[in-house]
Amino acid sequence: MPFARLAAATTPTCHFGLGLAAVGRPGYINLGRERDLPADRTVDALRTRTHELLEAAYAQGVRYFDAARSYGRSEEFLADWLRARPEIGDVVIGSKWGYTYTADWTTDAERHEVKDHSLAAYERQRAETAQLIGDRLDLYQIHSLTPDSPALTDKELHARLAEAAASGLTVGFSTSGPAQADAIRAALEVTVDGEPLFRTVQSTYNALETSAAPALAEAHDAGLTVIVKEGMANGRLAEPHAPDALKAVAAETGLG
Repeated sequence: MPFARLAAATTPTCHFGLGLAAVGRPGYINLGRERDLPADRTVDALRTRTHELLEAAYAQGVRYFDAARSYGRSEEFLADWLRARPEIGDVVIGSKWGYTYTADWTTDAERHEVKDHSLAAYERQRAETAQLIGDRLDLYQIHSLTPDSPALTDKELHARLAEAAASGLTVGFSTSGPAQADAIRAALEVTVDGEPLFRTVQSTYNALETSAAPALAEAHDAGLTVIVKEGMANGRLAEPHAPDALKAVAAETGLG
């Protein structure tokens, strides 16, 4: 698995990743973006900011970078950076399919993304990702799998994902919403020719949302790589929004 490369890194932060959802499009749910991003959120401005963040993260030892088809131009920005830094070969690149970005680079669209976990959506978005990232892609995940997703029962889709895995791509899934544990457990049951299909799971887990913990432990025991997303609860665990109890712990430990 490509994530084995992370174990070879020598920096203390080798198991941290950088997700590009908040910088790949002008509108997103993270708190505090008005302080961190330029007021003029043009494509070029966010491309520059994304590259700055990638450079800073890499310098600090971060080796996993995460994008998605629905994160606006995140794959494009990441691909641009990789082309500009051809000497960098020790990073793991992940992306996700299953949602289509529909806001057309605006912040006030009625719908910013549309979910589609069909085989047709996978084939279309896999081609789009390949056009941008090419053979630098290590991990491709179903985006925000839920218990009612057809991706859990579509045998033809499973076969195509297994073909991708056989070619060297790691296949996984992410989860969101109140039924993450159910989705994780259902995905653990998906097999192709008697072998588990998924090798990674990426789920929301933080001090305010721990419901997926038992299922994630089961996934880990089953051999899947567990990736935590929204560890800072989209900014709700950072200053100035953090709960008082968390601020007190940070002050006591010298991390505040």
